Amino acid sequence: MPIVMVKNKFQVVIPRSVRDKVGINVGDVLEARAERGKITFTPKALVDRGIAKSLEDFKQGRAYGPFETHGEFVNSLHREVRKLRSKKPKRPAGR
Repeated sequence: MPIVMVKNKFQVVIPRSVRDKVGINVGDVLEARAERGKITFTPKALVDRGIAKSLEDFKQGRAYGPFETHGEFVNSLHREVRKLRSKKPKRPAGR
C-alpha cells in the first residue's frame, strides 16, 4: 500500500501505481470528498457550458438533421432563415 505525505500548501502526490490503476493523467479533474474520516478522489469529466446546452437542446428535440445530402442541409438553412424573417417586425422607413 503506497503511503503519501501532505506537503506545504496541502499538496499530495498520487503514486504511479494508483494513477495507473485508475487511469489518471496530468490535467484530469478529480472530485474530492470527505467520507467517514477518509478522503476520496473520484475522476470527473467536465463539459463546456456551450456543449452542455447543445446536448440539452438535442435531448429536447431542438435539433436538425441528420441530412442525407448537402442539398438537404442547405434547404433546411433556407427554411429556418425564412421563419426568422417572418417573425421579425418590419422596421419603419429611415429618415
